Order: sequence, then C-alpha cells, then structure tokens
Amino acid sequence: MRRRVGIGVALAALALSGVTIAQGAIKRGDGIQIRFDADFAPHSLPRERAMPVTVSIEGKISTTDGTHPPPLEFFEVELNRNGRLSTAGLPVCRAAELQSTSSEAALSRCRGALVGRGRFAADLPAGEAAIPTRGRILAFNARRQGRPALLLHLYGTVPIQGTFVLPLAIQHQAKGPFGTLLATRLPRLAGGVGAITDIELELGREYTYRGVRRGYLSASCAAPPGFSLVPFAFARGNFRFADGRSLDISLGGECRVRG
Repeated sequence: MRRRVGIGVALAALALSGVTIAQGAIKRGDGIQIRFDADFAPHSLPRERAMPVTVSIEGKISTTDGTHPPPLEFFEVELNRNGRLSTAGLPVCRAAELQSTSSEAALSRCRGALVGRGRFAADLPAGEAAIPTRGRILAFNARRQGRPALLLHLYGTVPIQGTFVLPLAIQHQAKGPFGTLLATRLPRLAGGVGAITDIELELGREYTYRGVRRGYLSASCAAPPGFSLVPFAFARGNFRFADGRSLDISLGGECRVRG
C-alpha cells in the first residue's frame, strides 16, 4: 500500500504535507474537533504479490467547548491507491432486504455478502441535555449503478430501536496518492438535530472463488530494493456538517516486507 519511491523522498513528502505516521490524529477547526484513526492488518506484507488485509476506520466528533456537535451530513474516506478491492464471486445484498431489520435479521438475509462490521454512537438532544444512542453497523457487498458499492446497515437499540440503511459509493480515482474513495451521506436523526458522534468500521474478508483464495481488500509492500520498511500516505477523511462546516484530516502508515 505505497508508491515506489525512495525512502528519503517518502519521508520528506510526509513531513512536508504534515501527515504523521501515527495511527491516529486529532484536528480542530471552527469549533469542531475530530479524532480520525485508520489502520490495516497485517502490517507485514509480501513484496511482489498482494495478500488479504483488514482495514479499520474510526471517526470521533466533538466540539471544542463541549456543546452539542452539529449533525454530520457527509463522510468520505480515501485510501492509498496500492490497496486492491475484489468483489468477483461475492454475493450481492439489496437495500430492500435490509430495510426495517435488526442486525440478526440482516445477517440471516445477507450473510453471504457480509464484508465488515462496526458500531456507531449519536447524541439526540432532549431539552438542555442530550440522550446518547448507540448501535451496530454491518457492511454488505452491493452494486450501485452497475459498480461495486457497500450497504451500511445501522441498527440502534438504546434508547429505542431503529434501522438505517446507507448506500456507500466506491469510486476509483486516477490521480494522486489515494486511489479508492468511500463516501456516504448520513440520515437525518431526530428531525435533523441529532448528531453522529462516533463511527467505527472494519472492512475485510477472505473467500474462495473458482478455486482461488481472494481478499475483499488486499495489498502488497513492494518497498524499494534494499529496504524492508516504507512509509506512505495511507488515508484521508473528510467530514461535512449540516451547518456548512467541514474538516479533513490525513494519516500516514508504514508497511514491512514479509521475509
């Protein structure tokens, strides 16, 4: 999951761009604070061939003064272009199969298309206070306008039961360090005043198709000759809010060549 560049050039580029090699970063702006974490496993990968990996993504939203955060309206994550996504042979789930279902019912209908899991948390205003709600996320392989996509099934049980099905578009970008874009528009909560405060999602699955073992996500670590460890621009997240505010934040990573 990185470009073929000399180690010195890669380190310099990361330093100049302000990207850190830490697995998490915090950014503040316009009264909003976001902690963004992204990682992949395993970090030790073959040099020449891709192997299955799992990618984890987390965003935590708050305000710098402790007040209720604005509703998150749009969320997107870009991943390094050397990662690969494969859906050949995977079952496809349709949004209609997931509407008004619990997590267990969604799994019973679309288990074959499952490619990820996670959780979410939100605050629902109640007078001067806020009622916290939380729930599970299931990610299913889908198609949208003939292209690979994801369906995120959000099911909350505290304080009340509720289901949201979010289509998450997958786009491939031709230029720049980030080649895969995952983007979704979030539902209005509590009449548009509820706010998502935490999203965690882990994507990855191994499966067999036509006798070949595949990974929904896969990557290699083709470090330059003579090097076994290389840094790279791993992920960038963009958070847009209903009141017009937005923040974007980038993360670096590193991989090691498997001996």
